[in-house]
Amino acid sequence: MVDSYNVADRIDGHTILIGLMAYPIRHSMSPTMHNTSFVKLGLNYAYLAFEVGNEELPSAIQSIRSLGMRGSNISMPNKQKVIPLLDKLDPVAKMVGAVNTIVNNNGILTGYTTDGTGFMKSLEDENLDITGEKMTISGAGGAGTAVAIQAAMDGVKEMSLFNIHDHTWDNAKNNVDVINKNTNCQATLYDLADQDAFKRELADSKIYCDATGVGMKPLEDKTLVSDPSWFHKDMIVYDTVYAPRTTKLMTVAQEAGVDHVLNGLGMMLEQGAEAFKLWTGEDMPVDYIRELLFSEDKVSE
Repeated sequence: MVDSYNVADRIDGHTILIGLMAYPIRHSMSPTMHNTSFVKLGLNYAYLAFEVGNEELPSAIQSIRSLGMRGSNISMPNKQKVIPLLDKLDPVAKMVGAVNTIVNNNGILTGYTTDGTGFMKSLEDENLDITGEKMTISGAGGAGTAVAIQAAMDGVKEMSLFNIHDHTWDNAKNNVDVINKNTNCQATLYDLADQDAFKRELADSKIYCDATGVGMKPLEDKTLVSDPSWFHKDMIVYDTVYAPRTTKLMTVAQEAGVDHVLNGLGMMLEQGAEAFKLWTGEDMPVDYIRELLFSEDKVSE
C-alpha cells in the first residue's frame, strides 16, 4: 500500500478538490480509492465525501463552480435530480437519464455516467461474458438504469426488468422503451410484486443483477430473493451493493451453490477509474487499487 504521508506535505494552496455528493455516503470507499490514486501518481488533488440529499443538491452543485472544484461524483438519491442543474450531458448520460460524474471545465458543468461501463468492465475482469444472454435486473434508479442500458448496448439479448410501483416506475418503463428502440435487446418490464414472474424469469437467466439499495444500511438484513431455489448453479448473481461486503442476497446465492456471486466492489472500482480519467487525464492504477479495496480489512461492513 501507499506509504504513510503527512497531510500537510500534500495539501496546499494549489490542491484541487473533487467531491462525492450522496446520502447516505459515509460508508463509501471512493475517497480511499481516489486519494490513494492521487498519492500513488503524485497528483495534487483531494477527494472528499459530502452527505447531500435532494434538498441540498442545488446549492451543492453551485459550490462546484463557486469553489473551482474539478468536479464530483453523484450517487443516490441525486443521480437524476442533478441533471437540470448541469450545463451539458454526455450522450450516454442523456440516453440513460442519470449522472454519476460531473466535470467542471471553467465553470461549465458536464454530466457523465460511468456506472454502466463500470459494471460491464467488472464482469470482464472476472472473465465473465453475458453477450447474447438473458439478464434479469431489479431497480430502475440511476445505477440500475445505467447498468440495464449499457448491458443492452453491449450485447445482452434479452432483459427482464423488475421494479416496484413507486416514483421510479415511469423511469423503468422508459428504460425498457429506450432499450427496445435503440438496441438489439428485447426488454420487458415486470412489477416486482409479481413473485411468480420473478421466479420464472430468474430460472433461465444467465445473470441476475440487484441494482436497488436493498442490502445496504439500513436494509442490510433484507433481500429481494430469499429462496435459494430461485437461483441455479450456472448463473451470475451480482449485487451492486458493496457495504456490507457480503449482502443477504449474496448469502442466499451462495446457499444455492451459484458459480459466480459478486458484490459491487468491482463496479465501484471500474466506474471510479473512468471518472478518474475524466477529471485528471491520467489512468487510475487499477491493479494497485484493487488490491487495497478487495482486502478484507479494508472493506466497510
